[in-house]
Amino acid sequence: MVIPIILLTYVYFPVLQVYLFPNPPMIDMSADYFLEIPSIRAAGQIIPNVDPWEKGKYLPELQKGIAQALGTSLPGEGGTTYLFAHSFDDPWNITRYNTAFYKINQLNSGDEILVYRNGDPLKYKVTKKITVSPKEVQYIKEDQGNVLILQTCTPIGTDWNRLLVFAEPDF
Repeated sequence: MVIPIILLTYVYFPVLQVYLFPNPPMIDMSADYFLEIPSIRAAGQIIPNVDPWEKGKYLPELQKGIAQALGTSLPGEGGTTYLFAHSFDDPWNITRYNTAFYKINQLNSGDEILVYRNGDPLKYKVTKKITVSPKEVQYIKEDQGNVLILQTCTPIGTDWNRLLVFAEPDF
């Protein structure tokens, strides 16, 4: 009887902890490149130049942080910056691995997104959200102009669709 209780506590406590005892995100302020979304208390280090087409390459990087798609522009350079991250993981990993985009579905037009590069904050404002099929890859393949795009899987816990959040520079 004790072993199942211990096992259930190990598996589900991290999930309950997120809801019952939310803490401000821990940000490595010494990192050169990271993202912060104050309205949903999300933050994470950004790993640049991650190949979004090679699952064996991007999955290990997503455990560490938010991936910037290879071939997309750096923030502030005038092109599309495409960032992707997990919204969920197995319950026993939810607080042990990166789930930075867990709440991006709660973002609304006008919400602020901060991207820090070399200590300098670049401010973006959310303009829209859309849900697309995993086959709709034009947003990552084609330059969308001076825009920040955040991507995660939706519904949470599946890989059925992709939630895209678009934000324009506010700097």
